[in-house]
Amino acid sequence: MKTMNRRSAIALGVTAAAMAPLFTTATVAKTKKYGPKEGKEIAPGVRLVEVGTGNSDIPAYKSIAIVDLVFQPGAHAPQSVMPNDMVCTITSGAFTIKKVDKEFKLKVGDVYTCSKGKTDEATNTSKEVGVHRIAMLIPA
Repeated sequence: MKTMNRRSAIALGVTAAAMAPLFTTATVAKTKKYGPKEGKEIAPGVRLVEVGTGNSDIPAYKSIAIVDLVFQPGAHAPQSVMPNDMVCTITSGAFTIKKVDKEFKLKVGDVYTCSKGKTDEATNTSKEVGVHRIAMLIPA
């Protein structure tokens, strides 16, 4: 695994800062209610719904894809390797996130990041349907 260089760290930081207004606006709006069969099932009780894509003005990334991961109450997405850098926010529910070196809890409006090549797993710890809104940053 390569260490993140200064340029990549700055690019990811600027990207996260630039994405914050998008997520802040998204959490103020009412979360879309998804049907039980919308999107593609990626784990038991976890579905991926494509929201949209767009071009990026950030030099390190050619485009950004927005997806919602919809978790049924108690559903768990097992550990997986992140295919891209990502900025994530919780739009409904509450989650426990496990990374190699830490574990933390998130609630509606919380934002966190994932780095390409790192692992992550998530569990919806609430009694409601939980949604992660994810901005996947596609490299140039």
